[in-house]
Amino acid sequence: MKRILYIAYHYPPQSGSSGLLRSLKFTRYLIEVGWKSIVLSVNPIAYERTEPSLLQEVPQDISVIRSFALDTRRHLSVKNRYMKWTALPDRWVSWTLSAVPRGLFTIATRSVDVILSTFPIATAVLIGLILHRLTGKPWIVDLRDSMTEDDYPRDTETREVYRKIEALAIRHGSLFLFTANSTIDMYLKRYSDLDARRCVLLPNGFDEEDFRDLPAWTPNPAAPLRLLHAGLIYPEERDPRPFFAALARLKNEQEIGAQSIQISLRASGEEPYYRELLEAHGLTDIVHLLPPIPYHEVLREGAVADALLLFQGVTCNHQIPAKAYEYFRLRRPILALTTHEGDTAALLRDVGGAIIANMYDCEEIYRCLLSFLAQLRRGDHPLPDPVKSNRYSRRNQAHELGALLDGVVAPQK
Repeated sequence: MKRILYIAYHYPPQSGSSGLLRSLKFTRYLIEVGWKSIVLSVNPIAYERTEPSLLQEVPQDISVIRSFALDTRRHLSVKNRYMKWTALPDRWVSWTLSAVPRGLFTIATRSVDVILSTFPIATAVLIGLILHRLTGKPWIVDLRDSMTEDDYPRDTETREVYRKIEALAIRHGSLFLFTANSTIDMYLKRYSDLDARRCVLLPNGFDEEDFRDLPAWTPNPAAPLRLLHAGLIYPEERDPRPFFAALARLKNEQEIGAQSIQISLRASGEEPYYRELLEAHGLTDIVHLLPPIPYHEVLREGAVADALLLFQGVTCNHQIPAKAYEYFRLRRPILALTTHEGDTAALLRDVGGAIIANMYDCEEIYRCLLSFLAQLRRGDHPLPDPVKSNRYSRRNQAHELGALLDGVVAPQK
C-alpha cells in the first residue's frame, strides 16, 4: 500500500465548504486503488464552523493529523484589527509552524511516497512546498480554481504573496490538478515554461453514496413552487441584486406571490445585507434566508425542490460551482444566473436541464423567470441528462487520481 500525505485545511469536522467534499472523497476512495491517505489538517479551533457528524464520513483506515493553527481574525485580533503580516498569505499562516515539523516526522516515519496540497487555503500550498523542498518527495498541487487573477486577491499585497507562492509551486510541483479547462489555458499562458502534460483536468463531482434513500420529488399543483439555492452567495462574484429586482417586478405585476412561489437561500452568508435588500424589494414573504444544516439534509431538501438556483459571475467565468454537479445528480430543473460565455454555462449546456440567464441583466432574468416558472407549472421543463452527469462520479475521479499518483512515483522507484 502506497502512502500520500494529503495537506488539506478543509476536512471534517469543518463545515460549509465544497472543498471539504473533494478532499474527503478523494481520500475515501484512493485506498481502493492502492493509496492510503495520511491527512495533515488543522485543529478544529481554526474552523469558523464545524459539523461533528461529518467525522462519521472519514473511514477508519485514514489517519488524520491535526496540527495547531489559529485564525488570525478570530484569535489574534483586537477589536477585529490585527497586524497584516500575521495574515499573509492568509489568516491561517500560523498553521505552518506546526504543520511543517509534523509533516516532516510523518514523511520520515511512515514511508510517505507523495505529498499533495489542496487550495484554496494558500497556507496549505506553502506547507506542501516547504515539505517538498526539505524531503524531495514528489508534490502534487490541487489548485482546483486559479490561485491568482489580475485582480484577485483584491488586496494588492496579498495578491503579490499569493503570486510568489504560485510561481514557486509551478516551478517545483510535479503535477497540477484543475477543475476547469479554461483555468488550465490561463496558467499555460501565464507560465510559458509550464508543460501542459503537468496540468490535469479533474473536475468536481458527486458521490453516489450520498444520494441513496433521498425522497422522491412529487408534483403538488396546489402548493407554491419551491426553489432552492444551497450554499454561499458572494455579494460580488454571485451578486443576487438583479435577481431580486426581477422577482420584485414579477411580484408587482402579480405574476408571482407568496402563494405561488417560495424561494429558499440556504446558508447564503451575508444574511444581514441580503435581508436589507429583500426588505427594500418587498420580497421577505417569498425569499427566505435559512441557516446552515448538515450536508445530507441539504441534499434531501434539494431532492424535493421544484427547481434549483445557481449563481456564478463573470469574474469566475473559468470556474464551475461544485454544487452544479450535485444539482445534476438531484435531477431537478436548474435556473442558472451566470454569463453565457463561461465554463459554468458550457457545462450546463452539455448536461442539460437548465435555463441560463445573464446574472447582470435584470430584463433577461425577468423574461427567463417567466418562461422557467411556466415550464415548472406545466411539468415539462427538461432535466439534466443522467448519462452525462454520471461522468462526474467522485469514486471514478479518485481512481483517476490514483493512476496519476502511480505515474508520479514510478520514476522514483
